[in-house]
Amino acid sequence: MVHKHLAPGDVIIIRNEGPKGGPGMREMLAVTGALFGAGLGEEVALITDGRFSGGSHGMVIGHVAPEAAQGGPIAVVREGDVVNIDLPNRRLDLEVPAEEIRARLSRWRAPEPRYRTGALAKYARLVSSSAQGATCG
Repeated sequence: MVHKHLAPGDVIIIRNEGPKGGPGMREMLAVTGALFGAGLGEEVALITDGRFSGGSHGMVIGHVAPEAAQGGPIAVVREGDVVNIDLPNRRLDLEVPAEEIRARLSRWRAPEPRYRTGALAKYARLVSSSAQGATCG
């Protein structure tokens, strides 16, 4: 379900879906489908440390690294923060003073792992960043 308060120009941040946080980079097709179903697919941006399938379209930015589960910048974005997306210059900027971002990061704590045992727990412990291919090795 798409949040009833979304409006054109809004940005949705979905975090803790990257290689470690997911673990395994779950894809966001259901979310982009819901946005288009609500008529907001071209009006609302979606930013995630997860991934998108070939079926996703619209203003989608994925594979954000470092991911939120490792203290990457999207870990400390708060509702009401302004996110500037500059496609021509390939920039994504959080319009929050640097000292505030540093303060938020200093208070940030890693989320509890979704899995404590088994293959997914081992994968989450060993996997590299999506920026390095999300490999274990």
